Amino acid sequence: MTLATSAGATQTKLGILAGGGTLPARLVERCRQTGRPVFVVAFPGETDPATVADVPHAWIRLGAAGTILDTLHAEGVRTLVMAGGMRRPSLLTLRPDLRGARILAKIGMRVMGDDGLLAALIKELEAEGFALVGIDAVLTDAVAVAGAYGRHLPDEQAARDIARGIEVAQGLGRYDVGQAVIVQQGMVLGVEAAEGTDALIDRCGPLRRDGPGGVLVKAMKPGQEKRADLPTIGPRTVERAAAAGLVGIAIEAGSSLIVDRVALIEVADRLGLFVTGWTPETAKS
Repeated sequence: MTLATSAGATQTKLGILAGGGTLPARLVERCRQTGRPVFVVAFPGETDPATVADVPHAWIRLGAAGTILDTLHAEGVRTLVMAGGMRRPSLLTLRPDLRGARILAKIGMRVMGDDGLLAALIKELEAEGFALVGIDAVLTDAVAVAGAYGRHLPDEQAARDIARGIEVAQGLGRYDVGQAVIVQQGMVLGVEAAEGTDALIDRCGPLRRDGPGGVLVKAMKPGQEKRADLPTIGPRTVERAAAAGLVGIAIEAGSSLIVDRVALIEVADRLGLFVTGWTPETAKS
């Protein structure tokens, strides 16, 4: 699952709960650019060590909720953002401490989907006195906009596949299952569940049919907590999509993140894929 967390005071120290991928590092760099103090909680096996190489931080295992909260309070953190990919652990591997066990008992980890779990976790953090802000409130230029990224555009078949993908993705989202679907010539090749978007793309590559390639569609879940797990793509997503024989990617504008927009456009143009931001209005047209 990908973690993300309404805008707070820009000069308060920002605490970053850092999962994997490049988003946590981009948040750190934005804080450096704006002179905002920052503290990172890094998770072994998830956070890239390079993210915290030159920034105040602490390595704490995910299940040690008491240590995480005490550390953030001791560092004077009042504003938090949750960013980066995070594999959902089992209770056995999580090994929660006493406070973690109390939180899990309260939010019911075993019976929730990712969005329900993250929304409940946000409520617990807010009860601890933290203000949770979204990545989109800090990295405002990363929010996807409507229209084409690069010079390639979807043809009529791809447009139909996008419409079908939006319908299916929104249906999945109502059950808190996933945010992505791959459609080729009207056929659903795969839907995202616990494996994430990259694994979905890789899994669908061998399922490709003859003829025009498929489309990856990403959508925010209906009613989703927008401070958590926004749909995200980046240059690597485009590269994987091309390797799997897809012809393009459609992502929900205003509710999704694009990592490294310039590089994404360069890769999409070079590989011949379209990337487009869609809105509920365009989805109905």
